[in-house]
Amino acid sequence: MTKDVKPVRYVYGITSALLLGGAALTLVTGLPAGAQVAQNDAQQMQAVVPRAGAPASFADLTQQLQPAVVNISTRQKIRVANANPFAGTPFADLFGGDGGGGPQTREAQSLGSGFIISADGFVVTNNHVITADGKGEVESITVNMPDGTEYPAKLVGRDAASDLAVLKVSAPKALPFVRFGDSRTARVGDWVIAIGNPFGLGGTVTSGIISAVYRATGSGSAYDRYLQTDAAINRGNSGGPMFDMKGQVIGINNAIFSPTGGSVGIGFAIPAEVAAPIVAKLQKGQAIERGYLGVRIQPINEDLADSLGIPHNRGEFVQAVEPTGAAAKAGLQAGDVVLKVGGKDVSPDQTLSFLVANTAPGTRVPIELIRKGQRLTVNAVVAKRPSEEELAQQSFDPAQPDRPEDPFNQAPKKQGAGVVEQSLGFSAIPLTPAIARQLGAADGTQGVVITVVDGSSDAGQKGLQRGDIILSANYTATSTIAQLEAIVKSAKAQNRAAVLLRVQRRGQPAQYLPVRLR
Repeated sequence: MTKDVKPVRYVYGITSALLLGGAALTLVTGLPAGAQVAQNDAQQMQAVVPRAGAPASFADLTQQLQPAVVNISTRQKIRVANANPFAGTPFADLFGGDGGGGPQTREAQSLGSGFIISADGFVVTNNHVITADGKGEVESITVNMPDGTEYPAKLVGRDAASDLAVLKVSAPKALPFVRFGDSRTARVGDWVIAIGNPFGLGGTVTSGIISAVYRATGSGSAYDRYLQTDAAINRGNSGGPMFDMKGQVIGINNAIFSPTGGSVGIGFAIPAEVAAPIVAKLQKGQAIERGYLGVRIQPINEDLADSLGIPHNRGEFVQAVEPTGAAAKAGLQAGDVVLKVGGKDVSPDQTLSFLVANTAPGTRVPIELIRKGQRLTVNAVVAKRPSEEELAQQSFDPAQPDRPEDPFNQAPKKQGAGVVEQSLGFSAIPLTPAIARQLGAADGTQGVVITVVDGSSDAGQKGLQRGDIILSANYTATSTIAQLEAIVKSAKAQNRAAVLLRVQRRGQPAQYLPVRLR
């Protein structure tokens, strides 16, 4: 089965910087008297950093920018399970804690980074910095200035989908601040510096280059579109700014890829072009509305493209469609490959989720797609995206009830001429009503059910297992082994390297899975 892609927080893979840091803005001129001023004048910056070649030093630029970069600390209450081994016994009180064995509340703190965007004290950071990463309740937020001054902060607005938040502090004087630059002009190889609070060490400056623009990490979120850098970013950098050589914030440090939990030179920042308009709305207390179609999708990887006979790295594959959503009303179906939305190509750098999320609800857009090898266009009226909490509870396909599993006692172990075993790496038998009931499949389900899987095959490596039901192959129903064999032979005759199976597993929604032929 395909791997379930979920957001992660500091684990092997894309780690959404409990770095706790990742925002970036730029210091600007024009501050009131008495406030520190960050010079953004292009000519003055050229004196600090030559147009061509590496800068001799980042010291002058850092001196101008650092006063507007702050540390953010929070005090939280987190509910944890009772670890008392004697919970629920007469000896529980001897070891402290809740004698009843229920969850307990613990005090916790977190540290992150942020930056000031106005003289009157608006501060930008990551949402996960001030929401205990979704694991607790934040009781207080403190903004620590580089000179050691501390200000209590109040939360003005936050947006979980983009992982952005805006705070407000009240100070007796005008504060130094920075402004967003234009990340659209950023190029691979451009110098950048990151300023933040890694590991609670206070103002720390690191430098590097932009390694990639519009990098997708595979999270599938509406904002999976980052600036990648090799500047050192670590735990505590979340919410801190990434500056270009003009002293402008072009990214907000947000996540890292790390097998160790520390920086390995692959960091990700939310581009300013994404962050700036969201921050502006949060400052004003406005709601963030995004477009929504109601589809579960996955990128077109090599195996999917080969099974469909289409070019690589183009479009995204629809695994499921919300029954009453905008996509269903427009006629989109599971198994479709979406190529364009509103005339814009769907690609790894410009995902379907990104295009739709940045389309205003109520907008009518043409959607170009491939369905069973045929190109067609449907028109959808984009709906309003639900909240992240509502999306987390959403299920396009109700789970089947659990039933005892013992479906193969009297079933023949092998059918057909061996084409399926030799080419796909598993054995299967027809799905009978009795087997379907034992597997928890809905009445009337037709297909073939897997009995044995070769663990060394592509099918085995992708998680197919005994009891999985193959509903179709290359969009053709497979109620007999002969039908599945014919589809495999046809795919080989067309020189396809893979076959697209639709698989039903007990208690899970059916989904498409490409399996390479051997």
